[in-house]
Amino acid sequence: MSRQLKLGAFLMATGHHVAAWRHPDVPANAGLDFAHYKRLAQIAEAAKFDTLFVADSVAAPTQDIASRMARSDHFEPLTLLSALSAVTEHIGLIATATTSYNEPYHVARKFASLDHLSGGRAGWNLVTSDNAAEAQNFGRDEHIGHAERYSRAREFHQVVTGLWDSWQDDAFLRDKASGAYYDPEKLHVLNHVGEHFRVKGPLNVARSPQGQPVIVQAGSSETGRELAAQTAEVVFTAQTSLASAQAFYADLKGRLPKYGRSADSLKIMPGVFVVVGQTEAEAQEKCETFQQLVEPEVGIALLGRMLGNFDLSKYPLDGPLPELPLTDSGQQSRQKLLTELAGREHLTLAELGRRIAGGRGHYSVVGTPAQIADRLQEWFEQGAADGFNVLVPHLPGGLEDFANGVVPELQRRGLFRTEYEGRTLRQNLGLARPGNRFA
Repeated sequence: MSRQLKLGAFLMATGHHVAAWRHPDVPANAGLDFAHYKRLAQIAEAAKFDTLFVADSVAAPTQDIASRMARSDHFEPLTLLSALSAVTEHIGLIATATTSYNEPYHVARKFASLDHLSGGRAGWNLVTSDNAAEAQNFGRDEHIGHAERYSRAREFHQVVTGLWDSWQDDAFLRDKASGAYYDPEKLHVLNHVGEHFRVKGPLNVARSPQGQPVIVQAGSSETGRELAAQTAEVVFTAQTSLASAQAFYADLKGRLPKYGRSADSLKIMPGVFVVVGQTEAEAQEKCETFQQLVEPEVGIALLGRMLGNFDLSKYPLDGPLPELPLTDSGQQSRQKLLTELAGREHLTLAELGRRIAGGRGHYSVVGTPAQIADRLQEWFEQGAADGFNVLVPHLPGGLEDFANGVVPELQRRGLFRTEYEGRTLRQNLGLARPGNRFA
């Protein structure tokens, strides 16, 4: 079979557009409506998507403008995906869990449990928190700095993956006749002592169906790329053009040999914001419907958050993006991307806020299924992507548009599966099952 692209459905409760919750076709209470998520999961699985992806933050926005935005109430991702594992059979289940405000043992145990519950479909999106507000929910006055966050993340990964190897695959005998529940020679105690963590182990969950859940990351800064090259199996990234995506792809793949890794061991899946119409005019009209719902202050609040937790409310709407210091609390790569976008297109603050209201800095395609498939095929075949994390403006409608229009077009071109290759997320992504480091 020729190489085929991978697809992830990036689920934000009401949709990716900041004003989606105001659209008449969107359930405003979607963040806490399990039936809504069940429908989304089943739409994506019927279309043969590789994964569902749920982002997360462990702080609710409290500034005045937050009351105009639907980002304050939503399910905890692992709880949600555990429930969705019972109503799906093939699709991967990827949840975000921050290394900044969690402990490794908790994360290892939860994702191993999700992998067992789902029959081998779990993925962990390893992030370093970029929301400074999270700090005060975990006994800190200030957010952890960028360098320390990545140092902690690297060690956090070592501990979690070490705990996942606590037991060899066949350690549990459960032999009633002999009375042997497990083979003690196949138990491995981690005894980790490092700069940030002291964790004895072992994990109280057997080795999971995939050996280890799939490791996903989204960092695109220099530090983030190096961590991804060392540890990630899937990388989500925001790129605004084919050229920038090609450069990122070549750079990250080029780092893998240093860690003894092959190019196929890491799947790079840029985010793509899509608005689908039967005609290009219809797609543009759909997009403009959402854009008209964006209040300038809401767009600017979103922009300030994405630039690295800056308050931009004191600057004039029709003025340029002010010069800002390099963020130490947010995503440095996203700050660079948005700053370059504002300068390149000479956008005012209000224009930039409106511009990112849907795609949030990701590549955006508004058009017919064939036009969208053209762009995805171009990136896939010209060394910019192994697949895509799909962002739609509203849910469930935007996902249905993509599943019913773009997916069949990709399948017609031989670019996407018509049936799942296997039962586990690793099998469907074409990733090897890792051996136990202690065996």
